[in-house]
Amino acid sequence: MSNFSFAEWSNLLDQWEASSSSSSSNADHKPEKTIPTTTSVEKLIKEIENPLTREHALFALSRNREIRANLAPLLWNSTGTIYLLLEEITTAYRVMSSPDLVARATNNVCNALVLLQCIASHPDMRMNLIKANVPYYLYPFLEARNKEKQYEYLRLISLGIIGALVKVDNAEIVHFLLQSEIVPLCLHCMEVGNELSKTVATFIIQKILVQDEGLRYFCSFAERFFALTRVMGTMVDKLVEEPSSKLLKHIIRCFVRLSDCPRACDGFKISLPSKFRDATILNLIRDDPETLEWVRQLFVNIATGNRGSPSLIEQTLSLLPS
Repeated sequence: MSNFSFAEWSNLLDQWEASSSSSSSNADHKPEKTIPTTTSVEKLIKEIENPLTREHALFALSRNREIRANLAPLLWNSTGTIYLLLEEITTAYRVMSSPDLVARATNNVCNALVLLQCIASHPDMRMNLIKANVPYYLYPFLEARNKEKQYEYLRLISLGIIGALVKVDNAEIVHFLLQSEIVPLCLHCMEVGNELSKTVATFIIQKILVQDEGLRYFCSFAERFFALTRVMGTMVDKLVEEPSSKLLKHIIRCFVRLSDCPRACDGFKISLPSKFRDATILNLIRDDPETLEWVRQLFVNIATGNRGSPSLIEQTLSLLPS
């Protein structure tokens, strides 16, 4: 199972920083080589209050991986810090519709989002984000259709916050997400995002489906079920040209979980991607016995519910390695 960590988002931002020609203001700021003390971290958090030092403080806090274990409580419990992070995020809304999202603005917002992702990853802090409705602030980044690099990083790190929230199975968090717009926004990201965004968005849907409420959400209404299977089917079709075993594994897990519902098995008669019977796709997981077993389980679930054609099931299973 994939876990999307604070360090991974920090790596992504390092890539963005290196490739951005407009980020010279941050170029002189290098991650600390020594492990900062609590006092120095608190000083950086305090510097967020000052507009003149905020950019450097956000950069230093978001990049330093040595402090992440204790950073979330310090961020959340410091007076006004979350407000200032959200202020930095909402400031970007004004430039989201502009033709060119400037790199400097993107850097600041990405750094603020990484700090929220740090809080979302903390077992004792993540529910605070839910109670404060913080995921709502991510909507503009998740609903963007622009595929340029700046927008993609905002999309990806926003998905990372949601991914961190659902990483540990929690029915209360899933209930909150189902009551919000996160599910349709994830489906949107699965359509317009790059490979990594698609992978994180599919991971989120997979974790939502793990909860019974999530399974009911998709299987109780035909339009929700077919919306999900259509998007995943399109991704499977594209995997023939752009293979990604990690993305395929998450897609398969989603289909297997859906097949636990008899109504979904009925829907699979017309919505199960034909590429699942394509040796090219199956070859992506040929060396992964666990995922091959998931594929077998998917077709067994359909067949044993008398929801699919036995001959079709046998034909597909014959393609799988023994």
